[in-house]
Amino acid sequence: MPLLELKNLVKEYRIAKGFFSAETHAVRAVNGVSFALEAGETLGLVGESGCGKTTTGRVIARLVGKTSGDVLFDGTEIFSHAEDRMQALRRDIQIIFQDPFASLNPRMRVGDSIAEGMEIHRMGNAAARRDRVAELLAQVGLSPADAGRYPHEFSGGQRQRVGIARALATRPRLLIADEPVSALDVSIQAQILNLLEDLQKEMGFAMIFIAHDLRVVAHLSRRIAVMYAGRIVELAESQALVREPLHPYTRALLSAIPWPDPTLKNRRQVLAGEPPNPFAIPPGCPFHPRCPKVMPKCLETAPVWRAVRPGRWTECYLYEEQGIVRD
Repeated sequence: MPLLELKNLVKEYRIAKGFFSAETHAVRAVNGVSFALEAGETLGLVGESGCGKTTTGRVIARLVGKTSGDVLFDGTEIFSHAEDRMQALRRDIQIIFQDPFASLNPRMRVGDSIAEGMEIHRMGNAAARRDRVAELLAQVGLSPADAGRYPHEFSGGQRQRVGIARALATRPRLLIADEPVSALDVSIQAQILNLLEDLQKEMGFAMIFIAHDLRVVAHLSRRIAVMYAGRIVELAESQALVREPLHPYTRALLSAIPWPDPTLKNRRQVLAGEPPNPFAIPPGCPFHPRCPKVMPKCLETAPVWRAVRPGRWTECYLYEEQGIVRD
């Protein structure tokens, strides 16, 4: 049984049509997302801003509700839990937020912020919690003496380390990392990525790594799911996806990655147009207005999510027959 399984997850928001209007639009931030995550595995979730990847993570953590579909953790639907049962489950599902400064209480010392989750879940006495805070700070590359400092006294990279320590304080089984390095310098990004990789090996938690940089995701993830307009358009092993992307959108994302070797010729695929308006997703395949390989049927009916090779899934009419690539 997988640790986490999503089945046709849908999340809609109702947005007013006008300032004084009582009518609302239905905006589908997540539209039929399905995947499974094994214990100890890292799944990368990548796509442009606004594609629904952060909303997917927040639904999994039950920070926002769902519209339909299933979110199964250890085979149990998490939205069937009463609040008291969900509080216990939150110990197993933790999240690292994108902005480390906004996610930390500026009036709390970082040691208190890290210990707060343990206190809520009644993990040990006060002395044991202080020891655990000191241990976590050392694990993330900070000094135990930093527990008495406030968030504004740290750099951005150090604050993100505090956020990681706080997320790991309850010894979660699933960690959702929501763009944890996007606001950091490149050198600090590498440190945080290596830190997460080392901590995962040591503690054995599963991780959903959300980012818009496919290069960063490929470095850390065993599998990658590529999202576009609220849907997953390709899912594959990390190295297979980077070596041979199938979906035209994935190819465009990979072509945008700068390679450090000047002898490599990387043909850039510039997509026409802009991401679709969430208020007016086009009929058929939502990617068809920007797709260089668009066909007439792409404008009418959305393609079916199918396995085209062992361990490789995509949603594209280029692969109508399983295992056959038409390029």
